[in-house]
Amino acid sequence: MREIDVSEITVAVKSLFIDANRVLPSDLESCIAAAAEKETSGIGREVLCDLCENMKAAKELNIPVCQDTGMAVVFAEVGQEVHITGGSFEDAVNEGVHQGYLEGLLRCSVVADPIRRGNTGDNTPAILHTRIIPGDKLVLTAAPKGFGSENMSRIKMFTPSASVDDILDFVTDTVRTAGSNPCPPIVLGVGIGGDFEKCALLAKKALCRPVSERNPDPFYAELETRMLSRINELNIGPQGFGGITTALAVNIEQYPTHIAGLPVAVNVGCHVTRHKKITI
Repeated sequence: MREIDVSEITVAVKSLFIDANRVLPSDLESCIAAAAEKETSGIGREVLCDLCENMKAAKELNIPVCQDTGMAVVFAEVGQEVHITGGSFEDAVNEGVHQGYLEGLLRCSVVADPIRRGNTGDNTPAILHTRIIPGDKLVLTAAPKGFGSENMSRIKMFTPSASVDDILDFVTDTVRTAGSNPCPPIVLGVGIGGDFEKCALLAKKALCRPVSERNPDPFYAELETRMLSRINELNIGPQGFGGITTALAVNIEQYPTHIAGLPVAVNVGCHVTRHKKITI
């Protein structure tokens, strides 16, 4: 049994959210830069070049790459040989968010009640997804999620009679309906299978996969490519000004489901789809 004190978790979460908000994953940065070179629309190309300059400035000035520093989403993979000591694991995560958003001068966007509102003042509580895994390590992934893109996300409970084309149409229509709202170029996380809440979680998890990695199943890898192609034919383009770069990547995660269902969720991420991981 390995012991991990909650203070170590707080420090890690604090650092993860500050860093994730200031520097994008390197493969996403490269993807945006490559898109700028290939974009056929003059305005679209200028927008993509501006996004590259924005990312560079955020690094140089040590400031967030986007003003919406997101709702704090944490994926925690806890080794079954780990013993958390010194207090509550969930409290430690929230303390890390509290410190990270206040000391990192990140925008606090969380309200205490969904209807009565009232800002919590420190971006807590976090959305925490915990999974028990083998071993004695703790893997934490921070994913600050902005809501311009989150609001454009959708879920549909298809029946098993739905075809691949039906799913393609649903995903494409989701992006068409979103238009410029999610600050394209976007990254799409698509969850297929499970049940109502599982497919939504799969879609969120998919946004934390590097855009340079395709689904390990060739069938779904090919479907990712088809979805991306269909979406980029919409001519929404960077920031909605038209062009061939509406999406940078489509990541699919799949899971077994019930014989009577075929749930599909689309979680939309903007061009600053942020995530950062640490293993303790």
